[in-house]
Amino acid sequence: MTTHMEDLRPLAGHSPERERPLGGYAVLMALFATAAGGFSAWFRRSGRELPDRMSAGDLALVTVATHKASRLIAKDRVTSAVRAPFTRYQHDDGPGEVSEAARGHGLRRAVGELLVCPYCIGMWISAAFAAGLLVAPRFTRWFAATLVAVFGADVLQIAYRKAEGAL
Repeated sequence: MTTHMEDLRPLAGHSPERERPLGGYAVLMALFATAAGGFSAWFRRSGRELPDRMSAGDLALVTVATHKASRLIAKDRVTSAVRAPFTRYQHDDGPGEVSEAARGHGLRRAVGELLVCPYCIGMWISAAFAAGLLVAPRFTRWFAATLVAVFGADVLQIAYRKAEGAL
């Protein structure tokens, strides 16, 4: 029985037809877990207590704010400058948005995939909002409310544009 070097690497052969930066994904998951664990440990040592539940109002606020923040980070034309080291522009993709693809290899590609995916970055953002509600609730609600207002304005802009077309 012969052993190929590829068989010794645990991630090898997972997706031979398409590059998947599994090692980079592992680094990002470890970073997220480390940040969440560190925050949890700090929170426990701080003497604060978790509330029994998140209020329905806070949940709705954070949900819409997470959606808007995710779109701003992953798709907004202006935030392309943040994504540029990890992505390549593809095309315009809706009002004020662009479509980009991750570039590079390994961790660079994994970060690019995270940054262009509003669904992927949403977990990171919602975790930040949840942490913010625990340690700085007034500021977090204010910041989230600002994002919700921008989301509402976006909806109105789209509705207005559609109404103009109907005239």
